[in-house]
Order: sequence, then C-alpha cells, then structure tokens
Amino acid sequence: LHGIDLTVRRGEVVAILGPSGSGKTTLLRCANFLEQTDAGTLELGGERYDLARATKREMATVRRRTAFVFQNYNLFRNRTAMGNVTEGLVVARKMPRAQAEELARDCLARVGMADRADAYPAQLSGGQQQRVAIARAMATGPEIIYFDEPTSALDPELTAEVLGSMRQLAEDGMTMLVVTHEMSFAKNVADRVVFMEGGSVVAEAPAREFFDHPANDRVRTFLRTIADQ
Repeated sequence: LHGIDLTVRRGEVVAILGPSGSGKTTLLRCANFLEQTDAGTLELGGERYDLARATKREMATVRRRTAFVFQNYNLFRNRTAMGNVTEGLVVARKMPRAQAEELARDCLARVGMADRADAYPAQLSGGQQQRVAIARAMATGPEIIYFDEPTSALDPELTAEVLGSMRQLAEDGMTMLVVTHEMSFAKNVADRVVFMEGGSVVAEAPAREFFDHPANDRVRTFLRTIADQ
C-alpha cells in the first residue's frame, strides 16, 4: 500500500474496486490489524491508533468495535449456525448464553436464516454459510463491518441472496467498507466508490458519478472490461 488516505463516515457504504493484486484486501486487513503495517494511523470513533505500533490491547479494542466478513465464511465446522453466532459473544464477550442466543436468533432472522439455526455448515449452501457469517458480524454490534469479496466463491443465485442481506444492512444504516467485484451492488447500494491499483487509490467518487462519469482513462478501461465479461 502506498499513501492510502481514506475516510468512511458513520452510516456510509463504501465499495472498493480494482483489479486483482491492487491492495484491496490488504487495506481491509491492515485496518483490522490482520496485517502488520510499516506506518500509518487509524482513527475510529474519535480514538487514534498507530497502525505500526499498536499494543495487543489496542488491537483487541479495535476488533471489538469492528467486524470482518471473509471470502470463505470462516465458520466453525463443529458448531451450528446458532453456535457460530453465539460462540464469540459467550467466550470472548462473556455474554450470558440465554442473552447471546436471543441476539443470535434476531440476527439470523435478519439475514433470512432463522429456520436454519440448528444446521451445521456442511448442511448449508455457500450463500447460507455467508449469511450466517454476516449474522455473526452483526451480533457483535460493530461500528463498521469490513467485507472482503463476500460473494467471490458463490454462483449467481447464491450471490443474490448474500447481496440482499448486505443491501438490508445498508438500509438499516450499518457502516460498511466492501471489497467487491459486484458492480451492481457498488453502483446501486454504495454511497461512494474507491478504485485501487498498484497499492494506491487511483480514483474516488460518489457511486453514480464513478460509473456515469469515470474520472480517468484507467477507470474507463476497467469499467469497459467488466462490461464485456
């Protein structure tokens, strides 16, 4: 990453686009201390953190205030959908199990998975597993959710399921930073689009403006390539 300077406002949905290897996932992972940076500052809700020198306690604080939805779900294979949502609440946050289960039921219902609460990951489709992962992220009450290409492993029908859950989150006012290749989501759901290449931000604009009035030749080429696929 080179000289990244990015602001995500409360309640905003920001989509990060760009070719493979442009640094999109690395940016998300640095923001959640999943990668070690050489330098940089993170400001979250008025608190500032040195990305290169943060203590373990500071890292834990940031992770408690954020949530991360991965490409490949990262569910516990030996836990039901309910167990996957409640595990972190009970073990890490010391929430009473009855309270955690009530919260988990609500979050699973919000992503259309209430009737699959007792199913294990192996009994769920990829789209259903990803929706459980979104419910798990929601349950922690994060200030922002990072999504790392959440539909990249899914076929079109299952992709629509997951994007529907994300669209509902956006309508509910959740702050979201989304690395995605889903152009319709970026155009119709995101407030702003950030385009990255070579570890740098090449363009940034309101979503409609990004697609309707590309800022430069590189963005125009990218959009033409996507449209031809």
